[in-house]
Amino acid sequence: MEKQPLQNLIGKAILREEEAYAFYTSLKSRVTDPVAVDALGFLASEEKKHREFLIAYRDGGYHANALKMSEVIDYKIAQYVESPDVDKDMESKDIYLIAAHRELNSYNFYKELAAIQPDGDVKEMLLKMANEELKHKEKVEYLYANTAFPQTEGG
Repeated sequence: MEKQPLQNLIGKAILREEEAYAFYTSLKSRVTDPVAVDALGFLASEEKKHREFLIAYRDGGYHANALKMSEVIDYKIAQYVESPDVDKDMESKDIYLIAAHRELNSYNFYKELAAIQPDGDVKEMLLKMANEELKHKEKVEYLYANTAFPQTEGG
């Protein structure tokens, strides 16, 4: 990616968050598992919050330090297990895997944008947004692992 003016960069990020919100909202309407419905609702609300943050950041309402970095466990499931196609009769584990891939793509998007920025507030904000997406990936990969490989009586 080439260096872009801040307004274009933030505009692309806002659009990406809107697309993610629409994706999770649409996917949520296709599932019946209440845990998956809750997880997708959570992800949709997080993407909505990201959009609101980016708009406020663009308009001068927040600074890069408004987001906090946190330690994230990257299970790397999405990097090694292919994403299934979105289908009407998906199992919960497939829904979580699709979401993990989506979050991985968002993480990579923000990391790539940060990589082309000079050191400073914009780069810091983009790295923190990448961290936010990685936190979401952690959550859905955890749900995937516990759904795809449930604990058995034997341990």
